[in-house]
Amino acid sequence: MKQGIHPENYRLVAFKDMSNDDVFITKSAANTKETLEVDGVEYPVIKLEISRTSHPFYTGKSKLIDTAGRIDKFKNKYAKFKK
Repeated sequence: MKQGIHPENYRLVAFKDMSNDDVFITKSAANTKETLEVDGVEYPVIKLEISRTSHPFYTGKSKLIDTAGRIDKFKNKYAKFKK
């Protein structure tokens, strides 16, 4: 491995799946300003749209997650090109 290219600021971070409120703790160097308390300990939090607990590949269930209306925005934007 090359020396000096990997981040030095690894720390425990909470990742929160916004579709089902699942939280898991792992090490990360990602920057965040928000925090979340898990089991009495305060962790920086990274919010995810989808994770292993909500992804259809892992759950075996197909469901549509559209938290920001992205699908409707896409359909409206490209509706004018329909023939």
